[in-house]
Amino acid sequence: MSLKDYSQEEIKYISMIEMANFMLIEKNKATDFREMFDEIAKLKGFSEEEKIDNLAQFYTDLNTDGRFLTLGSNIWGLKRWYPVEQIEEEITSTPKKKKKKKAAKRSVVDDFIEEDDLDEEELDDAFEDDDFDDYEEDVATDDDEADIEEDDIEEDADDFDEADSEDFDEIDDEGLEGDEFDEEDAEEEEK
Repeated sequence: MSLKDYSQEEIKYISMIEMANFMLIEKNKATDFREMFDEIAKLKGFSEEEKIDNLAQFYTDLNTDGRFLTLGSNIWGLKRWYPVEQIEEEITSTPKKKKKKKAAKRSVVDDFIEEDDLDEEELDDAFEDDDFDDYEEDVATDDDEADIEEDDIEEDADDFDEADSEDFDEIDDEGLEGDEFDEEDAEEEEK
């Protein structure tokens, strides 16, 4: 049966969801929600205020009724028209939305301003901790280690200086003078 077979008086008593079912069966194709609602509202003779009042209820009824299926982009069809595999393909083939531009990065100054400032009591409590005693001991140990490392560095530097002077002695033994060596190096660098 189609909606054309009903009188205007009978259409007033048919629910919007039943009318949607009849419309989809009659058209035999999926339809845009807004087009479907506008056609039903026209057949029922809704005023603009009645359209606004019934729009949300009609959408809710379509979602909760097991006979209807959304194919994305607000297109609705009858569930019996589509096998399960085809439903998944139809839904996944909808166009993707454009990505929004990323919000501007927050600056370090913004982060600093947003941080909660500690009041004087909180600062006093923080410095009264016993953990600072351990810190002072750690610093003393670190200083001893630093002295050892400095001694190692000085020894390595002395070894390096001795090696350089030995190399120059070898060059002098071969008959090259220091000035000749510098001129040859300069010529090679220019090439």
